[in-house]
Amino acid sequence: MITPPRTDVREERGGRTLDSQPLIGVTTYLTQARWGVAWDLPAALLPADYPRYVQRAGGLAVMLPPDDPATAAAVVRRLDGLVLAGGEDLDPALYGEEPHPRAGAPVPERDRWELALLAAALEQDVPVLGICRGMQLMNVHAGGTLIQHLPDEVGHEDHNPVAGSFTAHPVKPVPDTRTGDLLSAQCDVATHHHQAVDRLGEGLVVTAHAEDGTVEALEYPGESFRVGVQWHPEARDDLRLIEALVRAAARRG
Repeated sequence: MITPPRTDVREERGGRTLDSQPLIGVTTYLTQARWGVAWDLPAALLPADYPRYVQRAGGLAVMLPPDDPATAAAVVRRLDGLVLAGGEDLDPALYGEEPHPRAGAPVPERDRWELALLAAALEQDVPVLGICRGMQLMNVHAGGTLIQHLPDEVGHEDHNPVAGSFTAHPVKPVPDTRTGDLLSAQCDVATHHHQAVDRLGEGLVVTAHAEDGTVEALEYPGESFRVGVQWHPEARDDLRLIEALVRAAARRG
């Protein structure tokens, strides 16, 4: 006779039971993609570095493809933390500007969905980490604006020298901020962006700069974890930011 599996055994991973690990939602692309022998279809996708980043920090990662913004509050109620992933340029109409010739095509479904997720996370006090586009989304949500093509302002391409490849440059965190407390006085980060914060959104503070003055991190002050970074920590081995998010999510849970 085959003995059925026990239903009271909790699987363990990383020294913790899976049902005790914080559930971290990660937003995704909505784009045309090709895979396998013949498939070429619209797809919700996410570079594998993102879920691995969450998993390495002890969280359970769940993908959040674009959906009806009206469902965002209900989705966030089921989460312990939220990661706003990198991706396409935000629609400049969101901050009252016409598109720059070098701006990418907007994806309004994703913009609307992620703005609704962020609003729900802030309302429900769910920890948030914005990465690249995610940080820019945090700024626009707060009423800020973006530099649509950064080389026009800084006079170089060092923030995105090779399309499709991350390169390193130093950033300097601001002391006595959450970001500054988590990171060293200066650290090298993985960069790949051509847009950046221009006018800072209401309630946000800048917490790191590049050598050319570009805003590289921001956060809402206070006890809640609400941090955005312009770089891609998921592309490197530095887990300090995601571990802090997971800890905050675990405390909330």
